[in-house]
Amino acid sequence: MTTGSFKNEGTKWLVPGSFDTVLSAEVKRAVRARTFLSLVAVEVRRVWDGLTVAADDQTLTELTDILWREVRDTDLLVQAERGTLWLVLLDADVDGSRRVIERVVSRIDSYRFSTAVSIVMGAACCPTHAADPDSLKREAVSRPMLSARRHVHPDASTDRP
Repeated sequence: MTTGSFKNEGTKWLVPGSFDTVLSAEVKRAVRARTFLSLVAVEVRRVWDGLTVAADDQTLTELTDILWREVRDTDLLVQAERGTLWLVLLDADVDGSRRVIERVVSRIDSYRFSTAVSIVMGAACCPTHAADPDSLKREAVSRPMLSARRHVHPDASTDRP
């Protein structure tokens, strides 16, 4: 199965409705071929006057630009719901996903977002942590590897959610 028909035209983003289908196929492939697949859950929130709200499109675009610099073209990315991204690292075990997250964190640490943000990243590996898509999602969310890093833009107090 190719993922080309499941991506938004002209982008690397998976079409939101296709994610479960593609993830299910990739999990089955990993189990059958005895390879690994890591699912990374990325929750991005804007911080404004002490309140935390779902990230807007601009903030998500900034973060996805960072993510795409640190992953392979064959890896998959989808916006699951407002402020939440799923990143599928094909042929990546726990250590591989940890290295990717560390590279992303390094870029995030040196990046100045246009607004104050809080980012939580968790990851789970198939088949190490789970061997089906729903369990893999639950495990990824429950295994934070980066928690509540806050990156504040100097003018963040004037931003509005």
